[in-house]
Amino acid sequence: MLRTHTCGELGEKELKKKAVLGGWVQSPRDHGGVIFIDLRDRYGLTQIVFDPSHNKEVHKAGETFRREDVIIVEGHVRHRPKGMTNEKLKTGAIEVLVDKIVSVNKAVTPPLDVDDRVEASEETRLKYRYLDLRRTKMQQQLMFRHKTINTIRQYLNELQFIEIETPLLIKTTPEGARDYIVPSRVNPGKFYALPQSPQIYKQILMIAGFDKYYQLARCLRDEDLRADRQPEHTQLDLEMSFAEVDDILLLTEGLIKHVFKTMLDKDIKTPFKRFTYQESMERYCIDKPDIRFDFFCATVTDIVKDAEFKVFKDVVAQGGIVKVLNAEKCAEKLSRNQIDELISFAQKEGAKGLAWMKVTAENKLESNIVKFFSNDVQKKIIEKTGAKIGDLLLFGADKEKLVNDVLSKVRVKLGNDLGLINKEEFVFCFVTDFPMFDWNDEENRWDFCHNPFTMPKKEDLHFLETDPGKIYTYQYDFVVNGTELFSGSVRNTIPELQEKMFRIAGLSEHKVKERFGFLLEAYKYGAPQHAGFGLGIDRLTALMQGIHDIREVIAFPKNKSAVSLMDEAPSTADDKQLKELHIKLDVVKVEKKHEEKKE
Repeated sequence: MLRTHTCGELGEKELKKKAVLGGWVQSPRDHGGVIFIDLRDRYGLTQIVFDPSHNKEVHKAGETFRREDVIIVEGHVRHRPKGMTNEKLKTGAIEVLVDKIVSVNKAVTPPLDVDDRVEASEETRLKYRYLDLRRTKMQQQLMFRHKTINTIRQYLNELQFIEIETPLLIKTTPEGARDYIVPSRVNPGKFYALPQSPQIYKQILMIAGFDKYYQLARCLRDEDLRADRQPEHTQLDLEMSFAEVDDILLLTEGLIKHVFKTMLDKDIKTPFKRFTYQESMERYCIDKPDIRFDFFCATVTDIVKDAEFKVFKDVVAQGGIVKVLNAEKCAEKLSRNQIDELISFAQKEGAKGLAWMKVTAENKLESNIVKFFSNDVQKKIIEKTGAKIGDLLLFGADKEKLVNDVLSKVRVKLGNDLGLINKEEFVFCFVTDFPMFDWNDEENRWDFCHNPFTMPKKEDLHFLETDPGKIYTYQYDFVVNGTELFSGSVRNTIPELQEKMFRIAGLSEHKVKERFGFLLEAYKYGAPQHAGFGLGIDRLTALMQGIHDIREVIAFPKNKSAVSLMDEAPSTADDKQLKELHIKLDVVKVEKKHEEKKE
């Protein structure tokens, strides 16, 4: 070994012992001719000393060391001088007096501060990621991720789950985002897809009889990026045979309780609250609700449709809805200017406006539009919303999707602005019973709401031919603090029924056979009922550390343009590679010519 100890382990037990340390120079300091250096590795810091009275030659070499030089030194452990100890460091009681320099690798001046004194720009951090990852903060965040994954593995292994790897070169299947495709050199004109998830393979593993499977799977999706998305991410992919919804939800509660206790020493209360999709959308206007505070919504379309308020009447006549957010105790908390700011916020999110009413001390409604509503209608609004004296009612009126989207954002904004959300708290819930299909207005067809392989509810099967929008499923989502951690479902194990689902979504018999024929064929040979999920590891480990950007827990992330600034991926391929893969860049050439004409 080149070293006897790391920079984070020496203490008073090693006094007078010889030690060989290796690491990076963090902060060289010259104190009256004696040079002190904090030597750093991922385990910590150790102060090393170059004293001319002890060894002039070694001291002279020590004068040349600069930040981020890599050195290996040999010396003896001794007490730090009286009054010079550092209680914040594990090694703060000792220092190493250097006898010998074993190795030096010089470094140029780094373009960012490795000691966390100044945060560099995002572009600089990504371009010099190897330097950014030297920072203690980044190393701690990635070590936390590593330990969390080990904790998950330990828990599942004890429950007799088997870790199995699935292929990265697969057949393209529709899963909600664009596929990354890979040309095959040995099969000209054909392409692999990189997996958006191991969905089909884990179902096949259940058919194969493995009973309980998991893996920490790499998932690749060609989609627009934001703080909680990357083109490649890691998920805990899991599947169980002979399982119902309750089995998966109970497993999740046990796993999360164990992980949070082990990693954060937090006692998470179980069971987690459960909402159906319809309950979540009605009360919170979103299928991933933040339930850390209690502002609720209610649909009042039927109550206000005959009122004299033209805005509401017109919306209802055009098939829209009217919905109310009850901002409890906010009638006096919010000034008129603050209400106007909420209206502007709603308009920026796509709403035409945001009507409002206050509940007065007489238990009546007050605003500039109340005159358009009869006493009976006002009473029904108060009853439906559960409003009390001092509450502020905020009304959204438009198409259902837009109203829910805007009110859900207004609700969270109020929660944050009013300090109703405890940032240190983790509150989990499950959302179940999702619809099977969403209507796509633009393409005039049905889309799968979530996973196409979900088992529909038996009681809804009679809607297959008449009204697919009324089919609900054994689909469930797992949510913490308004962030979805996983989606999962009980799978459709009946090939004939699965084919009908594909046909409703507009896939021809030929397309179904081409894309999913092997899975449907496998189900013909006997399959257990099975269920599972894919939990986002990046999101989980970020949230547990109070981080909102998952790039902070990924070693080598891409920027918002899906580019790796460090190694400049994606890059061009040379002519030889393109020829071997039977690829011509005609499309790119046409685009370039078009741009040249514009110029």
